[in-house]
Amino acid sequence: MENKKTCLHDKHVEAGALMQPFGGFDMPIQYTSIIDEHNAVRQHCGVFDVSHMGEITVTGNDAEKYVSHIFTNDIKDATVGKVYYGMMLYEDGGVVDDLLVYKMGENNFFLVINAANIDKDAKWINDNAKGYDVEITNRSDYYGQLAVQGPEAEDVMREVLGQECSDLTFYTAKTVMIDGVETIISRTGYTGEDGFEIYSNHEYIRKAWDELMKSGRCKPCGLGCRDTLRFEAGLPLYGNELSDKITPVMAGLSMFCKLDKPEFIGKEAIAKQKAEGIKLKVAGIELHDKAVPRHGYTVTCNGKEIGKVTTGYQSISTQKSVCMALIDAECAKLGNQVEVQIRKKSYPGTIVKKAFYQKHYKK
Repeated sequence: MENKKTCLHDKHVEAGALMQPFGGFDMPIQYTSIIDEHNAVRQHCGVFDVSHMGEITVTGNDAEKYVSHIFTNDIKDATVGKVYYGMMLYEDGGVVDDLLVYKMGENNFFLVINAANIDKDAKWINDNAKGYDVEITNRSDYYGQLAVQGPEAEDVMREVLGQECSDLTFYTAKTVMIDGVETIISRTGYTGEDGFEIYSNHEYIRKAWDELMKSGRCKPCGLGCRDTLRFEAGLPLYGNELSDKITPVMAGLSMFCKLDKPEFIGKEAIAKQKAEGIKLKVAGIELHDKAVPRHGYTVTCNGKEIGKVTTGYQSISTQKSVCMALIDAECAKLGNQVEVQIRKKSYPGTIVKKAFYQKHYKK
């Protein structure tokens, strides 16, 4: 099956981006280098095409009740403009997807889901809506999306795109009219830096991209540095640190599963795991050497295999060789000594916190 293309595909090709398949789309991996683009976001401003992400709206009399049923976080009586991170779970606690839920109005919610999961998520959301007075619309083909990220992002939004965003705090959103088109701007991101997401029709996203590129104020960034940035900040990637087999408790994300809610799909399984403990846990590991741990490499402790690396890099921001790994929970205590098998050699490491880089968000 041919990969899909975002509304900016031709612009990436014209700019000489390295294009590769990701989540069913042909996406830019890098333009100049992952290191240059990574540092641009950490130090100044970078722009990502994230139009491959999926968007689903849930409206109707039971919209809040239904979203609360399928979503682990607590959205009850949320103020309009609030954004929440959380998960949709199977009954056994496995993760359907992690996502953002925007409250756009009374009984009006905007769900942002991962590109590779769009079809699966849409089916699961519809399948679980029986008995609820809701209208569910998959708007993934309508919306394009830009992520403007970095310490200079607010200035770039104002000075280049004419959008004043100082009124937005972290994880809030607003709707603005631009050229007669309803556009959503949120102060969110996936980099560990301050930044904004822009959701609009394809025409405006193309126009905004052109304005941003012509300004010289920001660098185009590919998915390569998007991964290094999110990884350094300890943010999970579905399929690596979360999956249908890796629950929020195992991933260290149970704070986004509100067990004081009356109910949500998978609540009982999460409550049981928290009460009884888990066998596997996602942990951070810092190697004592410059060798680079990669996805799938074996982790051992005292000569015994205890798990596998989920994501690993030599951190661009810290220059340390670090990784996240799904390992035996009993070995995941901070300070424990482990080894990572890289090719035919074993490299010692220490269990550390998964956030390898301090986040810089607008409070």
